[in-house]
Amino acid sequence: MVWLTGLSGSGKTTIARTLEFALKSMNRCVVVLDGDEIRRHLSPDLGFSKRDRELNVERVAYLSHLLSRSGIITIVALISPFRRSRDNARKIIGDFVEVWVKCSLNTCKERDPKGLYAKVVNGEITNFTGIDQDYEIPFKPELILDTDKETSFECSQKVMQELEVLGYLDTSIARSSSGNGSSNYSITTTATASRSPRM
Repeated sequence: MVWLTGLSGSGKTTIARTLEFALKSMNRCVVVLDGDEIRRHLSPDLGFSKRDRELNVERVAYLSHLLSRSGIITIVALISPFRRSRDNARKIIGDFVEVWVKCSLNTCKERDPKGLYAKVVNGEITNFTGIDQDYEIPFKPELILDTDKETSFECSQKVMQELEVLGYLDTSIARSSSGNGSSNYSITTTATASRSPRM
């Protein structure tokens, strides 16, 4: 499974949906567990204290474990700010690809797709990650995506490539010119799983 972690507004959900589309085009069974949806449907009883965030991650990790065990590719898009929680998720799930969606706080504030940073400024939200609650940067993630510089498509391509390198995907990858002298990877729909029930 792929665990996307990063600040609010860093691009986790956008990358998750782009990656989902790419994998579904390969006839894979994929589920995206998005932080906002999880909060609404799985953890409506939890707030945003450190302990509540840890409990939320534990729930998502267990659900991810069940899905992955059933052969479903699981993509988690969750701030998950604490290293210990992410490490525990890795232990629960087993096949765990941690992806740090790196983005500067200023860029996240400028994007502010949900208006959350504005609410923090107005005093409507407290315990907000990156402002009055720490985000603990991953020490050794499998992959780092810099969304200050890379598009969601470029990021999803990098994730796919990393999954192949790690042995979770057996893909047919072809380089195609982007028109500016660089090359992109296009992943064909003929890919097959190299290790079941993994990706």
